[in-house]
Amino acid sequence: MTIHPGIPNIGDDDLHQRFAPIFETIAAGAVARERNRTLPIEEIRLLKEAGFGALRVPIEFGGLGATLRQTFELLIELAAADSNLPQALRAHFNLVEDLRLNKDEAIKARWLGAIANGALVGVAVTEPGLGAVDRYRTAVTSEGAALRLNGLKYYTTGTLYADHLLVAADQDGKRVTVLIDTSQPGVSVADDWDGFGQRLTASGTAEFKDVTVTPDRIIGPGYGTEGRVFGTAHVQLILLATLAGIAKRAAADTSGWIQTRTRTFTHAVADLPRNDPLVQQVIGQLLSAAFGARATVLAAVDELARTLDGRHQDPQQLDASELAAAQAQTTVIKLVLDAVTILFEVGGASLNSEKLAIDRHWRNARTIASHNPAIFKLRAIGAYELNGEALPYAWSAGARSARQRSN
Repeated sequence: MTIHPGIPNIGDDDLHQRFAPIFETIAAGAVARERNRTLPIEEIRLLKEAGFGALRVPIEFGGLGATLRQTFELLIELAAADSNLPQALRAHFNLVEDLRLNKDEAIKARWLGAIANGALVGVAVTEPGLGAVDRYRTAVTSEGAALRLNGLKYYTTGTLYADHLLVAADQDGKRVTVLIDTSQPGVSVADDWDGFGQRLTASGTAEFKDVTVTPDRIIGPGYGTEGRVFGTAHVQLILLATLAGIAKRAAADTSGWIQTRTRTFTHAVADLPRNDPLVQQVIGQLLSAAFGARATVLAAVDELARTLDGRHQDPQQLDASELAAAQAQTTVIKLVLDAVTILFEVGGASLNSEKLAIDRHWRNARTIASHNPAIFKLRAIGAYELNGEALPYAWSAGARSARQRSN
């Protein structure tokens, strides 16, 4: 029995009514959690029980059956409440899309059913140091008749909130995806992410020591396998939806603060900040950035929806959705970073107060924008247009050997 029964032909109003009160609750505690580094475990529980993780699970498997656009609209709203949460759920939503397209009906039914009943999934792909430019150091190896998983991962986003964990590993020279339980013996997860933003995403270190793996838990090729995939556009767009939500909250927080403020400068052109045309201009930029970021993200989401709607093996359509995500990335990052930087111009040093925590918007946006650096995407877009150079899909990060640098 599912904890959140599906609704046939679920509409935007139904979804809003279902999740808006939860988003309000999450937003109410966001500043306190930020100040105290309190992980949003209770907030994750509220989302699970309402079926947020099962938004894209088809109704026949017990999910809500939301469209891709509806899901991303809600991810933007969730990001406006607390930007840590959409990023923490990024791998989870990507797995759901993988499962929707899986041709193995047994795997599809098993895991979509589990997600419909509230299961959440985290991710462990990136490795410290050498990384996986050549091959993963995290590996599945045979020990008699048994399989064992050993290795170390970093940037394991969402792991502390998850029931299961997607691990990218090497098995006999091939990249594979292993789905393990976070409660299994030999699995340890640390909240040691030390970035100045997105502090509550649980993006720290995960270690695996002789974790038992059964063959049915090796569910497909691993991240970084050559070829076109929809997943890189999908996970990038979740980051961009998070940026759009940050812009929305930054605009609301700054506007609300200005509306009640009476202090201004002797050389200002109005007695009250809210009547000052320069301040009004900044607020206009904030609101416009939030609008533009949301519209750009959803336009790219619509392109990705065409890919997922039966065209996920069409090379041209895969390129179209990957290109849309890359172009959206370079557009949204500039819109949002410019906005969350200029907002500090409206209030002087008063806006630096830790009690307000307005700085979290810049820190969080800057941190998200550092993922998959935009300079590389800009070059890729230009090379694709000018020379037909293949777009980079599931690339890896790490130290490159002399042999790799020379190729």
